[in-house]
Amino acid sequence: MRATSGGQRDPNRGQSNVIGVAILLGVTVVALGALTASIGAVIESNAATADADRVADGLDEAIRPVETTGHHRARVSVSGGGFRTEPRELRVLDETGVVTTTEVGALVYESDGRTVRTVGGAILRGGTGGSEMSRPPQITASRRSGGVLVIGAARLNATGVSTGGTGRTDLVFRSNVSHDRRALGDATYRIAIETETPTAWRSYFEDLNATVVTVDRDFDDDGVSSVVARFEGDRTAYLIVHDLRLEVNNG
Repeated sequence: MRATSGGQRDPNRGQSNVIGVAILLGVTVVALGALTASIGAVIESNAATADADRVADGLDEAIRPVETTGHHRARVSVSGGGFRTEPRELRVLDETGVVTTTEVGALVYESDGRTVRTVGGAILRGGTGGSEMSRPPQITASRRSGGVLVIGAARLNATGVSTGGTGRTDLVFRSNVSHDRRALGDATYRIAIETETPTAWRSYFEDLNATVVTVDRDFDDDGVSSVVARFEGDRTAYLIVHDLRLEVNNG
């Protein structure tokens, strides 16, 4: 420290104090800015999650391919984001190859990195933590060989799908559902579903006591892989196609 005479205050020391206070204030401002940004990100993430929850619940009511016959109407509320359709196929195979292919299609809602999609009758949610199935498809299998395998496949024929836009929007879902049942006979069967959320489908098939033999087979070279699950032993199989003609418009 520089000595002074006559009890006079060192001007350099005072200047150092001012600089120190300025640095402290600058660090505080930066820290508050980072905290504000972090809080903003958490709020946005929570809002996106809440919106995805609301859309998933809305789709569970609006798209009911099994329980509904004829006309059905429901509203789905969204806050930003939008819907789109994607081509998807469900295949049934036996020991010799593909027995039948059903164009099931998918309806996908996406907002701020969160997705809710319906495919084959299932409702799946996806985000940074992966995917989960909030409503399973209608596929029923006996736990042992020699029983039955019932494959419910919801075929989505969607028109007029509109985006949610910005702000809170109510979308009206109008559907007309019919059903067709087909006997496939006795064989050892595999089911293949095109999907971008293979983890959720693997868990579902394993819960049915099926063996997932692959999660990355692209049958038609369209860039979308299928999860393929094998049901051991001969079974009597039935395919029930739930044809869902859907129109989505702003309410």
